[in-house]
Amino acid sequence: MVAACGSSEDTTTAGDAWSYTSGNGETVTADAVPSRIIAQGEAAAALLSFGIKPVGIYLNQPLAQTRALDGFDLDGIEILGETWGQIDVEKAARLRPDLIVSGYWPLEQAYGGFEEGVEASSKKAAQLAPVVGPVATDSVQSMLTGFEELAVTLGADVDNEQIAAHKADFERAKQRFTDAVAAKPGLTAMGMSPSDELLYVAVPEHSAELADFTAFGLDVLVPDSPDPAFPYWENLSWENADKYQPDLILLDDRTYDASLETAQRQPTWKQLAAVQAGAVTPWPAFWISTWSAYAEQLDQLTAAVEKSNPRLS
Repeated sequence: MVAACGSSEDTTTAGDAWSYTSGNGETVTADAVPSRIIAQGEAAAALLSFGIKPVGIYLNQPLAQTRALDGFDLDGIEILGETWGQIDVEKAARLRPDLIVSGYWPLEQAYGGFEEGVEASSKKAAQLAPVVGPVATDSVQSMLTGFEELAVTLGADVDNEQIAAHKADFERAKQRFTDAVAAKPGLTAMGMSPSDELLYVAVPEHSAELADFTAFGLDVLVPDSPDPAFPYWENLSWENADKYQPDLILLDDRTYDASLETAQRQPTWKQLAAVQAGAVTPWPAFWISTWSAYAEQLDQLTAAVEKSNPRLS
């Protein structure tokens, strides 16, 4: 059942065996702690990192391209879809789920997998069990903390040595990144994602990673004309690809090699000073789901910052 909106804290009351206040502000309760969980791919990675194994997962892209799940043992987990907007609801129903976990996207007022544009038949998966999860866009740090809080309600032991080590690795990586940025005053960066038709430039406040990088001191440029219908991005024609001139380009790495090849086919890509200087580095766009992955990605970005030239722009 879903109760009225409450605080962001997880609560367990005498009348409920399980309770969780989700990213949309609603508190979900159940008579028993959920144990048959279906999760969206990135959410599944977060749960697995805290020792919670879903019975099924649905993905936005083929499993081989789902960066968040690299290295996880998925044996015994049913794959319910490998295309954005498509969930095999019949297969999901056979799993008898008692909870569905995904990140909550405030702009769309929907959980991942149930946004506008998703096939109507796939949205019926939300009728199988309550859908919960933390906000996906404000901050990777707060999102991971939210998944950890959810995992605790599901019975996870999050105080073990491995999780503590991963958190410590993240804190050290964060400090190295902060120090590297401080040593490059004036350095600017921008998130970009190319397609054959358009160059998408990211709005930092709607990307959890870019929001964090900004909070850590990096000057991530903010596009001035986001798409009103989908304000995660400003959409630039390739003729206008040089509208912004960051010192460091953060390139969407969900399919990094393909993204780079797409950009390199466009003559105007080479009009960007950062491209000419070789200052293009992967941006872990919308997929970081564990403390260990965040530490690794921050270290890679730190190396790029250390090599960058803040005078390009």
